[in-house]
Amino acid sequence: MPRAGLDPATVVAAGADLADEIGFSALTMGRLAERVGVRTPSLYKHVASQDDLNRRIAILAMDEAADAIGAAIQGRAGRDALRAAARALRDFVLAHPGRYAATLGLGLTGPDDPLALAATRSLTPFTAVLRGYDISPADTTHALRALRSIFHGFATIEAGGGFQWSTGTDESFEWLIDLIDLGLRAKPAEQQAPATTAAPGVVTGRPG
Repeated sequence: MPRAGLDPATVVAAGADLADEIGFSALTMGRLAERVGVRTPSLYKHVASQDDLNRRIAILAMDEAADAIGAAIQGRAGRDALRAAARALRDFVLAHPGRYAATLGLGLTGPDDPLALAATRSLTPFTAVLRGYDISPADTTHALRALRSIFHGFATIEAGGGFQWSTGTDESFEWLIDLIDLGLRAKPAEQQAPATTAAPGVVTGRPG
C-alpha cells in the first residue's frame, strides 16, 4: 500500500539510501517509487525529474559529508586535523558510495545554485584544516584542490574494490596522510627560501 507522509526530504533520503544499495547509476524514478510504495507519477509531486532527484541527493550528500568532517576536526589542528578530516571523508565514501557518486559530474547553473553552495560548504572543513599550516592565501585554492583530489581518489578507488594487493589499505592511507602533511609543511619553506647564486647553466628557484 502507498506509504503515507511522503515529502521531498523523505523521497530524497530514500533515493540516497537506494543509491547506496544498488549504485547511483542504477537509480531510477521507477525503482525509487517501488521502494517508497507509490506509483512513479506520484513521485513528481515531490521532485520535478530524475535530474532534480539526482541534484537533491548530491546536495544531501555534500551536507552530510561536511557535517561529518566538521565534527571530526573539532578541537584538532595540524596533522591531527588533517588525519581526522581525511578519515571522515573516506569513511563517508565507503559507507555511502551511491549518494557520494551523485556529487560528481553535475553541471552548475550559477553561483547561487544550491548545488554550488553545498559544494562550497563541503570544502569548509578542509579550509579549516589548512589554517593549521602556513599556507599563503594565494595557495589556498591549490591546496584545497590537492586535498580533494587525493583523498577523493583514494576513497573512491577503495569503495570500488580497486586495491587488490595484500598490503592493508589503512596502512596505505596513513602513509598518504604523512605524505600530504609533509608536503603542506614543506611548501612555505620552499616559498621563503632565499635566492642563491647559481653557477652558469644551473637554474635555481621555483619554476614559473
